[in-house]
Amino acid sequence: MREEQLTAYLKGAFKGRQHPVKSVELERSLNMSGTDLRKLINKLRRKAVPICSSRDGYFYAKTAGDIVRTIRKLEIMIQGLQAAIDGLTAALDQFGETSPAAAQENDRGGEDRA
Repeated sequence: MREEQLTAYLKGAFKGRQHPVKSVELERSLNMSGTDLRKLINKLRRKAVPICSSRDGYFYAKTAGDIVRTIRKLEIMIQGLQAAIDGLTAALDQFGETSPAAAQENDRGGEDRA
């Protein structure tokens, strides 16, 4: 139900990047947390619902360009996350670990071993 509600709300009142709505307003309108809102938006995007975002908020795509801009923003986020992963992976050397999998196994005390 919330999927349809959010989609209809954005499509009806916030179509195009010129008409964004802040996350906090959506949270209030839908009575949900920011985390739940982001999860819902991610779920809808995975279903090909064209919900876009900018620094000004969320909006329903009006043009292909709206979607392309959001894709580019997400790709930049991926690059930043990958850089953080790479840095943390390198930090494993300080703990005598060579891979995240080995470190996780050591944290569990090797309980997954046969």
